[in-house]
Amino acid sequence: MSTTAPALPADLEAGLRRLKLATVRRLAPELIVDAKAQRWAPEDLLRALVEAEIASRDASMAAARLHAANFPVTKTWAEFDFSASSVPRATLDYLASLEWVRAKEWPCFVGPPGTGKSHCLVALGHAAVEAGYKVRYFAATELVEILYRGLADNSVGKVIESILRADVVICDEVGFAPLDDTGAQLLFRFVAAAYERRSLAIASHWPFEDWGHFLPNATTAVSLLDRLLHHAIVVVTDGESFRMREARRKGGGPKPKV
Repeated sequence: MSTTAPALPADLEAGLRRLKLATVRRLAPELIVDAKAQRWAPEDLLRALVEAEIASRDASMAAARLHAANFPVTKTWAEFDFSASSVPRATLDYLASLEWVRAKEWPCFVGPPGTGKSHCLVALGHAAVEAGYKVRYFAATELVEILYRGLADNSVGKVIESILRADVVICDEVGFAPLDDTGAQLLFRFVAAAYERRSLAIASHWPFEDWGHFLPNATTAVSLLDRLLHHAIVVVTDGESFRMREARRKGGGPKPKV
């Protein structure tokens, strides 16, 4: 039959609260009882309390980074079907190592819909969050809309700098919707600001030579791609849509042509 551990003395409780050692304050009563019963050395008790506080704060900070990243869904490498991907496993392993973040390289996924581009982006983002990096996720249209709003009060520069406080910025679905000249200029301004400062990861179903389909000005397209591809890791995805394959397994979707 277990008994409730005695509460901490009021002055010690108040001191731990003031120092914002919430985990130590919560665990100390029981750990003190265990330490007395098992004859722990004083440093062992202190070590247990310090390690618990650090683990709690690390978990809290990781949860805050995950919330700030604003991923639309949860996708991880553990869920990724490597056997069905057209991307070489060595390339995916390098990306999963996050060495590209430290090198400020820019993964650029290009390929048809449903070939794993967005899954890879979000999985890389989750891995970066777990590794302690600050990450921000945007669909390209959302990013441009945010920059557009900065035009109203001439705060585009501040908006860009705020976004670039993250170590990794993910921009998905580039080219999903065409941009007008102002939108294209804003996207170029963002890419130019991130260039050689932060890691930018993107995905697009348009091959780079076809970006003129959604960028109205050829000069802007050339300037944007010049910066985008300088330190890029270009990852070309191909093959059948993952979603269509899954739909067929469940009994729906069109049958493949024979």
